[in-house]
Amino acid sequence: MVRHLSPERVESMARSGQALVVDVREGSEYRTGHIPRSKHISLGQLLQRLREVPKDKTVVVVCRSGSRSSRAVEMLMEAGYRNVYNMSGGMQRWSGPTVS
Repeated sequence: MVRHLSPERVESMARSGQALVVDVREGSEYRTGHIPRSKHISLGQLLQRLREVPKDKTVVVVCRSGSRSSRAVEMLMEAGYRNVYNMSGGMQRWSGPTVS
């Protein structure tokens, strides 16, 4: 079962270093604006780049609306990740700072 966190909670966790944010959008989407210090790994590359996602840290996955990130959370859980969350509503609901 995919667990969700609000964008407000994600902002707080990312700012304090409590979580790694993984953005699974395509490169062009990521370049238009992303959460500061987020790691970009498009959904299609996720399984090949699992070594870049630490299992010992809280991971929050984000996309545009929450659909791709929900799939990514399922993929990570199947790969043995336990402390992984989907950001509800994706970047469409994000009101925190972004960088391009």
